[in-house]
Amino acid sequence: MLTLKDSITINRPPEVIFGWFSHFTENYTSWHQDHVVAKLIRGGNFEKGSILYAEEYLDGKVEKLSFEITKFTKGELIEYKLLFPHSIICPRGSFSIKPLNGEGSVFTATLSFRFGWLFSKIAKKRVDAIRTHMREEGENLKDLLENSSY
Repeated sequence: MLTLKDSITINRPPEVIFGWFSHFTENYTSWHQDHVVAKLIRGGNFEKGSILYAEEYLDGKVEKLSFEITKFTKGELIEYKLLFPHSIICPRGSFSIKPLNGEGSVFTATLSFRFGWLFSKIAKKRVDAIRTHMREEGENLKDLLENSSY
């Protein structure tokens, strides 16, 4: 299994970051210039069992992704599994937030891929594009939350 992980320090408390995520479908397109749309298909925002649909460009191609929330701990963790067909290669991901001393937090995005070494060899360009996208999402979230009235 190949696990991609990106962490960034955001100078805001976990409640502010989770507040932003509680309006995920409205905030999705402002998070990254390659994000197209996000909508809830079933359930409430990040409730266990909820289904979220999103479209985004990755390496110039539009990706249509469906996620099921598998675990939610308010202020700390959102875990999800990707649904078919993406689940064949990427079965799960997460967003976690750890408070720092003071008002800051560490935001971490994680994606796990099957066929780890093989996937990273035959799809190196795609893996690099995913890494870049994850890093940009972290940087953009930091900028959105630290430099706005959110």
